[in-house]
Amino acid sequence: MKYYIEGWNARQAWLDLGAEERGAYMAQLAPAIQQLIEQGVEIISWGANDTDTDKRMGFDFFAIWKFPTDEFAKTFETMVADAGWHNYFEQQNMKGNPASPQDIIGTLISM
Repeated sequence: MKYYIEGWNARQAWLDLGAEERGAYMAQLAPAIQQLIEQGVEIISWGANDTDTDKRMGFDFFAIWKFPTDEFAKTFETMVADAGWHNYFEQQNMKGNPASPQDIIGTLISM
């Protein structure tokens, strides 16, 4: 299993589109997202990054996904790129296996 976290901001190209064009673009993504869900991908949350977050990351929006395998996560990355998402949004990602705090603390100590 892989957890996948996206952070993104709208690019000027997105802001230059009208609401109808933005809606049409988002509507075209829905079937691909639905297909992923049917294949076991889980959307944990999508959200807007609170402006009052301490040491806030520089992204206005985020999504947290759970993928059954790394292969699904990589397929997702390809789908996002092929859909032209990066033309409209500046984005950075994080991906990794679930771990306990003790696991990560042990890794930090043994670095």
